[in-house]
Amino acid sequence: MSESGRSTGTLPALQDDPFVTALRGFGPLGILAILLILFGNAIFLPFSAVLVLVWAHWSRTPLSELGFVRPRNWLASVAIGISLGVAFKFLMKALVMPLLVADPVNHAYHYLEGNRAVIPGTLYTMIVGAGFGEETLFRGYMFERLGKLFGTGSGAKVVIVLITSVLFGLAHYSVQGLAGVEQATIVGLVLGGIFAMTGRIWMLMFAHAAFDLTAYAIIYWGLETRVAHLIFK
Repeated sequence: MSESGRSTGTLPALQDDPFVTALRGFGPLGILAILLILFGNAIFLPFSAVLVLVWAHWSRTPLSELGFVRPRNWLASVAIGISLGVAFKFLMKALVMPLLVADPVNHAYHYLEGNRAVIPGTLYTMIVGAGFGEETLFRGYMFERLGKLFGTGSGAKVVIVLITSVLFGLAHYSVQGLAGVEQATIVGLVLGGIFAMTGRIWMLMFAHAAFDLTAYAIIYWGLETRVAHLIFK
């Protein structure tokens, strides 16, 4: 049988598969999958992202619908992502958070200052857990799910960006408190806005990881107060 013949014969079977249909839908199984994915990170990072990839495989959802689209130029994607992440973190630390009257010291992570023992775990958390894991969950997966509910029009995308940003912010409350929610919500708005316009996730992963690594470097070298007072003395 020809390649086209196989594709033609397989597609209806996938569409008629009740398990696939249930995973893609919002019935009991679909909602259960959403809940498991949303709370997967409570087990370990980035378990939610792993579950997203499992869900995509079982539901026959193309990874491109989650933003996993090959960049036109990998080098440019990495460079733009890193530059955006570093610049964005300095902007947040020196301008935005002071305007929100945030404490210049992130007490939740102050233990990282000069602490060499936790470097490997911290790098793993920020690169794999945040860069890959959180982007896969909050941008890729949640945009796909909410897009099925609200549609893909401009108005729907605005609503999706707002919802995912608020949820992303709230996810940081237990560890970082109100300041963490404020910062994460703003980060979600920016990264979510970019994802809504491009539908591509790789650059955002690099940006997210660079953002967190810049924050880590500022804390590790004891520069939080100095950076926070760069603009407002």
